[in-house]
Amino acid sequence: MQPLSEKTVIRKIFWRVIPLLMVLYVISFVDRINVGFAALTMNRDIGLTPYLFGWGAGIFFVGYFIFEVPSNVMMVRVGARIWISRILLTWGVLACAMALVTGPVSFIVMRFLLGVAEAGFFPGVILYLTYWFPTRYRARIVSAFMLSIPVSIAVGAPVSTLILQMNGMLGVKGWQWLYIIEGLPAIIGAFIGLRLLTDRPESATWLAADERAWLKAELAADDAAPSSGGKIAGLGKALFNPTVLMLAFVYFCATGANLGLSFFLPQIIKQQGYSNITVGLITSIPYIAGCAGMLIVGNLSDRFNERRWFLAGTMVLAAGGLVAAGALGASAWSIAALSVAAIGIFGCKGPFWTLPSAYLRGPAAAGGIAFINAIGNLGGFAGPYLVGLFKRSSDSYADGLCALAAFCVAALVVTVLFIRPRREAHAASFHGGLAAGNEDVK
Repeated sequence: MQPLSEKTVIRKIFWRVIPLLMVLYVISFVDRINVGFAALTMNRDIGLTPYLFGWGAGIFFVGYFIFEVPSNVMMVRVGARIWISRILLTWGVLACAMALVTGPVSFIVMRFLLGVAEAGFFPGVILYLTYWFPTRYRARIVSAFMLSIPVSIAVGAPVSTLILQMNGMLGVKGWQWLYIIEGLPAIIGAFIGLRLLTDRPESATWLAADERAWLKAELAADDAAPSSGGKIAGLGKALFNPTVLMLAFVYFCATGANLGLSFFLPQIIKQQGYSNITVGLITSIPYIAGCAGMLIVGNLSDRFNERRWFLAGTMVLAAGGLVAAGALGASAWSIAALSVAAIGIFGCKGPFWTLPSAYLRGPAAAGGIAFINAIGNLGGFAGPYLVGLFKRSSDSYADGLCALAAFCVAALVVTVLFIRPRREAHAASFHGGLAAGNEDVK
């Protein structure tokens, strides 16, 4: 059954699903990286060196890694509405509790627990999107959702530094206010999620019956397409499949570069002599560029139905920008170079996250996406750790930025040599939807 307009249906789903998920992920990412802004005053107060800060910033992803796959499997069992809301509630409480840290040990322990609490949120959302959007739309849909990452930093950077100015109010330090104020929205978001999230299209009363039938047929056609014949369905096979392992490695490298930069960027800019308020404003510049890169790359990837080469191209931009920023040192040109790096770092998200669903289906998709994200997020430990390590040994961030660039080069090599291209949509569906796909679904 064909709806009156495919574009209308996709747009209706988009506006019902994506803005809410974007808001929730903005909250998530702010709570994940606000430690970088808290560090401007917190490190001195609780005795953190750059090395210990790198440990604490990164160990979040160890807890995240351990509980990632179980969390995603549980989401399939109990439903996205309940499970995503549960994740929001637990991480919101722990994000606020970060205000209670008193030294390196409590800082590291609380960061680990925060990672445990948030485990499964991102891969759960990526899996959730496959329930709602046919394959030919997914790169731009993932890019639109993940626009929340640079947006969260572009907006969160000046807001976080403004909150730091509350230092001493009611006897609470500025960095403590930062954790409390930015943790509360996750708790509120848990109740919003319970109210507004819909588990599956079958229970979407906000879609007409013919629209639900069309969407179900489209998603079934994606799974029945000739390109889907070799998709992995078993969870065990997915976890040991060479392509899945290569994708996990690529995401490990991309995440290492992303979070190694995100956690230390405020301190890198602060070292150039700016005030905390100015640091917040300047920090937002690369992420505004990242927003543009994410949207452009995601739309081009869908338009040309090409994933691997767009992913490779973004890694070239990221590596080049990071090396240039390290070489240029404390100057406006280094901010421009970091903006180029951000275009690559964030632009890779759309084409990358369409790849797992091209190889996986059923239980393998739930566990495999979580596995890729879990392994990848260990890069969230490695990146900040290496930047902190190089800062301790050389008293400069330049070597750390070059180490992050090496991550991007490794991801580039693996993408080009080992990620085999796979056309996700069957020909009739792809060409039939191309005209609609080239229009702005938003």
